[in-house]
Order: sequence, then C-alpha cells, then structure tokens
Amino acid sequence: MIVGLVGIPVPGLPTTPLMILAAACFAKSSQRFYDWIINNKMFGEHVKNYREGNGIPKRSKPIILGTMWIFVLFAVLIAIPDDAPDISKSTTLLLAAVGTIFILRIPSLESLDSETRF
Repeated sequence: MIVGLVGIPVPGLPTTPLMILAAACFAKSSQRFYDWIINNKMFGEHVKNYREGNGIPKRSKPIILGTMWIFVLFAVLIAIPDDAPDISKSTTLLLAAVGTIFILRIPSLESLDSETRF
C-alpha cells in the first residue's frame, strides 16, 4: 500500500494496481484498511469497480497502455545497458505484452460518474 501511495506523485510508478493488490490483502486481514482503500476519493472507485468485476473505464485503457509502453520502450532502448544480459530486455518486452493482454481482457466500464477521475 505504501508503494502505491508513493506512486501518486511519482510518474511511472503505478498506483491503482498496487492499491487493488493492497485491497485484496486487506480484505482478508484488516477491514479498517480495506474500507479506507475502497472509500478513498482518488482511487477507491477504480479499486471497487475492479474488485466487483465491473472493469476499468474504457477511455482509460489507451492511457494505461500508452503510458506502460512508453516506459517499457524507454527501459529497453535507453535504461537497460547494452552490456546487460539479452534476457533482461526480452523479459521486459514479454512482461509488457502479458500486461497488455491482461489490460485488454479486463471488461470496459462504459460510463463514468462526473466525479470519477483517472
């Protein structure tokens, strides 16, 4: 949960997926923290929709995938040194492809409340 909170101001560090994971853990261990995550103004609606199987907003998918691939390509083309083992770049691309498939398979939430932001 703390890493997810750090991801709010830090670009490239995911917030919502980490809060979904924290909510799943807290659902079994701490009702108080689970309620805090679900009722949070910033990301609670997204976590709740995902946990209830409603999906993610349709307009958010291109933003999620675009941001993810910008950082993946940055890592593969610039950040991972050329002398690093080839498996590091290959694994990064493979995990990004798996993440893309995962995001595309999540149901799309068609309508958003006027208060919901992503």
